[in-house]
Amino acid sequence: MSRTHTGIRSTTQRRGRTAAVALAVSGLLAAAACTAPSPSGPQAASPAVTPTDSVRALDPGMTQQLDKAIDQVVRRTGVPGAIVGVWLPGKGEYVRAFGVADKSSGKAMSDDLRMRIGSETKTFTVTALLRLVDEGKLGLDDPVSDYVDGVPNGEHITLRQLAEMRSGLFSYTNDPEFDKAFMSDPDRVFTPQQLLDYAFQHPAGFQPGQKFQYSNTNTILLGLVIEKASGQSLREYLDRSVLGPAGLDNTLFPEGAEFPEPHAQGYTNQTPDGKEANATDWDPSWAWAAGAMISDLPDLRDWARIVATGTLLKPATQAQRLRTLPTGFPGTGYGLGIFENHGWLGHNGSLPGYQSVTVYLPKSKATMVILTNTDNPYEGNENSTVFAKAVTGIVTPGNVYDLPAAPASSASPQPSGAASSAG
Repeated sequence: MSRTHTGIRSTTQRRGRTAAVALAVSGLLAAAACTAPSPSGPQAASPAVTPTDSVRALDPGMTQQLDKAIDQVVRRTGVPGAIVGVWLPGKGEYVRAFGVADKSSGKAMSDDLRMRIGSETKTFTVTALLRLVDEGKLGLDDPVSDYVDGVPNGEHITLRQLAEMRSGLFSYTNDPEFDKAFMSDPDRVFTPQQLLDYAFQHPAGFQPGQKFQYSNTNTILLGLVIEKASGQSLREYLDRSVLGPAGLDNTLFPEGAEFPEPHAQGYTNQTPDGKEANATDWDPSWAWAAGAMISDLPDLRDWARIVATGTLLKPATQAQRLRTLPTGFPGTGYGLGIFENHGWLGHNGSLPGYQSVTVYLPKSKATMVILTNTDNPYEGNENSTVFAKAVTGIVTPGNVYDLPAAPASSASPQPSGAASSAG
């Protein structure tokens, strides 16, 4: 059984009937994007927001149209349940739950349930890193070797490049031995160093800063950097410096496999034989700083705005975060632990049993959150992308969220996630 993926949009690439863990931003970003070189550094930044913003009012007719479209996506994708939230200041809001939260009991999905959020964890981890920048405890252009020993070429890889997914380091979730270990025991507890050991057996894919390649190894390293610079565990620092100040009472970085009630059951076909399994209580330590967190709809609604507008950061630090660089995919750039997709700022997430999208459209101050209780793909796409595209196609036709499916040729020995999403 495997619990693989987290990120912008995590794509699940399969090797035979097995799937590797991919916490990523859109499998699309995890695979193909790595082939598109682009300059590194803030000077190469592209605008974070497109100029084609348009938002339709959520009147009864629009609400009915959304109900119909989302019902169709649920049926088409075979997703057990979904929660959809859209908030348009001055133009209304739309919050609905569809399908079931528990296939065994038939319990209906509801909008108050917690979910595992996979690679959306990266937005929290990088926010913690940037809080330390603002505290003067580290610098974005510090080499990772100043904080973590044993990183190949670590003296030439900066914290900025780790957060931008431009380090060149191999993603441990692509390692066949990791895949085997994970799938043989979904309840296994991994340490961050064990995850890095899988990654560091492989050569770097390119020189630091040369191009974009989604790698969960980057965010695991950032978690260790945060612990070294803060003198606290990652969980402690997140609680005190990110979740507390943000007022996110229902969001947590779990110590183990705990999953506070109420929560939906999560289903995956990332198993050795391809048969669906209940992944709700699989231990998320394999995802750690890249994808282990849990949240709910109200908290993610608030977080979308906080992370996109920089509420917790100094303006200059937030400006660096939003300097998005090319990924090789039209309409999609990646900044410091955040993506910009056709004007929407945020991240997606995927790991066995769950997928999510949490994004914010700055010009109109619109927010969208999508949560589903399966990571099973639909025609090569993340199911969460199918929902988000359908919703934005109706509500914000000038800014349609769309992360392309990873090309078949990108299928490597691992599945990918949120840009291979961890978490």
